[in-house]
Amino acid sequence: MRVHVVSDVHGNAEGLARAGEGADALVCLGDLVLFLDYADHSRGIFPELFGTEAADRIVELRTARRFEEARELSRALWDGIDRKSAVEAAVRKQYAELFAAFPTPTYATYGNVDIPPLWPEYARPGTTVLDGERVEIGGLVFGFVGGGLRSPMRTPYEIDDETYAAKLAALGDVDVLCSHIPPDVPELCYDTVARRFERGSSALLETIRAVRPKYALFGHVHQPLARRMRIGATECVNVGHFASTATPWVLEW
Repeated sequence: MRVHVVSDVHGNAEGLARAGEGADALVCLGDLVLFLDYADHSRGIFPELFGTEAADRIVELRTARRFEEARELSRALWDGIDRKSAVEAAVRKQYAELFAAFPTPTYATYGNVDIPPLWPEYARPGTTVLDGERVEIGGLVFGFVGGGLRSPMRTPYEIDDETYAAKLAALGDVDVLCSHIPPDVPELCYDTVARRFERGSSALLETIRAVRPKYALFGHVHQPLARRMRIGATECVNVGHFASTATPWVLEW
């Protein structure tokens, strides 16, 4: 069996359309939406609405961890605009293109910037959406837990630690543990370009130690200090920033 794994697609529909080539299945660990490209500030929903100059400024503030100033700027820009309607329209446009690019079969879970209530409208036959659920692929049991934890970024699908832990507990024993965010290990959570720690999950780390899956696969941290490490019997792998590489991580057995 050969499975290709992607995460942090962030609008790269062209690459996604090729991601399943040569594989028996595709696994997607979320973050389909591109709200703002930190490498190219002209791309994404935010600059489409407010322009590249505003995007430059908000990236500058967030990178400096001046989150309250970034929120104040955002509030000023959104003043007089129906934010929910504008964002949903832009997300729907991206989802229509991205879900159409998924090969069959695809097994997908949500990232922290995704909007789960919209997924059933776009997931076609052949795309299975899982969150706190398991599926067998080629004799191995894959468990999926989507979303992120609460953070100063306040992205759309952030949940509390207890809810996240409950989804992990519902999985039981799995061979491959799939999540969007990493376990709470400093080397796996630190982004060397953004120069900050992203939120990892302590419950995910505890589950890895208790369940001992063969693999724990995740994304979320675009330029991690460590892309993989072993925790006990488990190989922990950041599958990469697909938006920039357009290259899936390969799992064969």
